[in-house]
Amino acid sequence: MNTLHPPCPLRLPLCLLALFVLSGCVSPMALNRAVIAYDEAVTDAGSQQLLINIVRAHHRRPIHFTGVSNIAATFNFHVNAGATPALGGLAGTTMMPIFGGSVSENPTISIVPIEGEEFTRRLLTPFQQSKLTLLLRQRFDIDLLLRLMAQEVRLQHSEQQSAYRNTPSDRPGYEIFRRVVLHLSAIQDQNQLYAEPLPLVRTWTIPASSIEGEGFQALQKDFVVSYNQQDNTYTLRKQVPGPILITNYDPHTLSSEERAQLNNLEEDWNTNDVAFDIRPGHPGGEWPIKGAFRLRSFHSILGFLGSALGTEPEFHVEKDPRTPPIRGNENPDTTMELIVSDSPLPKADLSIRSHGRYYAVNTTGPLARWNRDAFQLLSLLFQMTVTDMPRTGVPGITIAK
Repeated sequence: MNTLHPPCPLRLPLCLLALFVLSGCVSPMALNRAVIAYDEAVTDAGSQQLLINIVRAHHRRPIHFTGVSNIAATFNFHVNAGATPALGGLAGTTMMPIFGGSVSENPTISIVPIEGEEFTRRLLTPFQQSKLTLLLRQRFDIDLLLRLMAQEVRLQHSEQQSAYRNTPSDRPGYEIFRRVVLHLSAIQDQNQLYAEPLPLVRTWTIPASSIEGEGFQALQKDFVVSYNQQDNTYTLRKQVPGPILITNYDPHTLSSEERAQLNNLEEDWNTNDVAFDIRPGHPGGEWPIKGAFRLRSFHSILGFLGSALGTEPEFHVEKDPRTPPIRGNENPDTTMELIVSDSPLPKADLSIRSHGRYYAVNTTGPLARWNRDAFQLLSLLFQMTVTDMPRTGVPGITIAK
């Protein structure tokens, strides 16, 4: 005997509750998807701009950047629910829930040109040594850093300096530059390369009559104070960090006389220079060299990479015979190898089309890591150059239900 069951009064409310719970789960999922999607889109756009500006530099066209200053994405969730009798048989008296929904997305993206006097000045200003040492502490190869960031190397010969440009058209100078950075790279491979502020000792002399009892105690906290009885004066000494010095020894182990000799570097110190001192008796000391690298601007870096595509291609330079072995014999001919093709490059991680041709960073083969690091470094250097863009519109991502 079949028995008819009346519709359950709790079934429809439970279904509606499940629907609203489901809509609550969709919101975080939409947020996660949007954040990742927009992040990838902005990152790809920035990478493509770096590539296209290298090509512009190659063709002697103006450099220009555009940035995304704000993204506001509004999500609208619409849900509906109801009930209808089930179809067929004795179950026809049972109420079956029906529900549906829709999601709409309305993004607002603010795009602004990166331009103006302040940005142009930063684009044309050579990098300071602090930027290079910051990247060096992130374990970037020093030869990659210097090949990209350095304009020239100045070697100290007795009482005079000689400049060797990081420009392939100046073949003799370029070869010496490459050999110097390879030598530093070999020392870095042995974990024996130091890049530390030069410890300097500053000295001041003041009349003893100008210091009272409380003032004297305050000076002793920050200075080494000594009294000169002959002229009734105090000599104040304080150790302060000086310019960055790249060495194959620990600068803090030097004697006072050796530090005094290095203090002469401060006289000719420029914030856009990075001095180095490779001494005998330490790793890499078979070729003792002393001098400084002069850093260049981001605009010059783009010009250097653009010239390598045509007028000034880089070439192979063998290391100096006195240079220790280089790990993996890593010595790429080009600072960052670009592929140029008349047809699309489907296997490339990132490619752009400009001036009727396709360009991409070569991320295949034995030098894939080097080229990826070079492009990552180029992106970081751009971030160190660009100014903060104005934030407009509605901040963040808004979810509306």
